[in-house]
Amino acid sequence: MRRSLFDDEHEQLRGSFRAWLDKEVVPNLDRWERDGIAPRSVFSSAGGLGFLGFEIPEEFGGGGVRDFRNNLVVIEEVQAAGTGGVGLGMTLHNDICVPYFIKYCTPEQKQRWLPGIASGQLITAIAMTEPGMGSDLASMATTAIRDGDRYVVNGSKTFITNGINADLVITAVKTDPTQRHKGISLLVLERGMEGFERGRNLEKIGLHSQDTAELFFTDVQVPVDNLLSREGEGFQQLVQNLPQERLSIAAEGVAAARAALGWTLEYVTQRRAFGQPIASFQNTRFVLAEVATEVEIAQSFIDRCVMALNEGDLSPEDAAMAKWWCTELQKRSVDRCLQLFGGYGYMLEYPIARAYADARITTIYGGTTEIMKEIIGRKLGLREEGATS
Repeated sequence: MRRSLFDDEHEQLRGSFRAWLDKEVVPNLDRWERDGIAPRSVFSSAGGLGFLGFEIPEEFGGGGVRDFRNNLVVIEEVQAAGTGGVGLGMTLHNDICVPYFIKYCTPEQKQRWLPGIASGQLITAIAMTEPGMGSDLASMATTAIRDGDRYVVNGSKTFITNGINADLVITAVKTDPTQRHKGISLLVLERGMEGFERGRNLEKIGLHSQDTAELFFTDVQVPVDNLLSREGEGFQQLVQNLPQERLSIAAEGVAAARAALGWTLEYVTQRRAFGQPIASFQNTRFVLAEVATEVEIAQSFIDRCVMALNEGDLSPEDAAMAKWWCTELQKRSVDRCLQLFGGYGYMLEYPIARAYADARITTIYGGTTEIMKEIIGRKLGLREEGATS
């Protein structure tokens, strides 16, 4: 089915971005996967060509266009090229972190940070999760106690994407530890601040070229000028940005499933068993027909959600629907496609093997499938007996 979502400018972006991936990322991917990290130069190279900060105003070096279709092009081509680990750092930077700097920064903060974010000289991350915290954000233990014109930050975060490379970390802290949600604020911690240390680059099942780290804060002196908006507004800021974050993850899920389908179609037409192409077996046809159908249906919903986001009308519930359905689709589709590769599907020389490992986290980060279903269920008026708003 032909998509009507994109115009000529988006397709031009697609061509130039894919050419950049093929030249700068694909040839180096195996090495970066072994290293567990991509070099910082990936961001500066992408930024220099205009692939970062699409919605950052032109005066700060960005594209000056708020249109998530640009972000979607990047997501789709990253997955089509089999470069999900490296691409995750870019999509986190573009889709998840940039909106905080645009929406909540003062003019002075924008002057200080946005040019570097657009150019790729300043790499961003967001730090919410803490050891043992799970999905209960209000239970965070990291504190930021004001002392004159500074906050003193103590605590730790874990599972932080771009955690090693990041220069600016949007950090969720308790500025009022006596409160739950109302005590949360967002501070930007910067590389080089005394007492801000990075732990190990975590070893993961997949997404190996994406640096994921633990962060530790010991009496870190953070200027009050690094507060995003006002104290106590952090939880609402996070909630307001979650629909775009979850849509980004959902779009990655559909794009990854589509890429897996493409690799499998190519493989089954070339590989022979029992004297005939694997593609000629009824099971192969049925499996791939089902995957193709599910991908097309999910794509239609993603495209609707993208336009709703552009119009400022994407609800948390629709984003939750997209996130859980499309990431579960990704996991299921990649698994079914890998089965058709036989033993070769378990070999890392085939992109389907890497896609299989990369897919497992997507139903967890950004809100688990179970939390997404809770959000949807509550909107339907379904609550646990005795629960309150």
